[in-house]
Amino acid sequence: MKRLIALMLLAMFSLGTLSACNTVKGAGQDVQKAGEKVEEAADKTGGTENP
Repeated sequence: MKRLIALMLLAMFSLGTLSACNTVKGAGQDVQKAGEKVEEAADKTGGTENP
């Protein structure tokens, strides 16, 4: 019985970890898209580039 409980807890922990990875990956993609938009806006305004 103890082994079954331990396996269930391990499975729940694993699923939680995997879903968190997907969430973080999605957030990273959102930040990347926002950065691309900022970069495009800077290009349109003719900002100076670093030498």
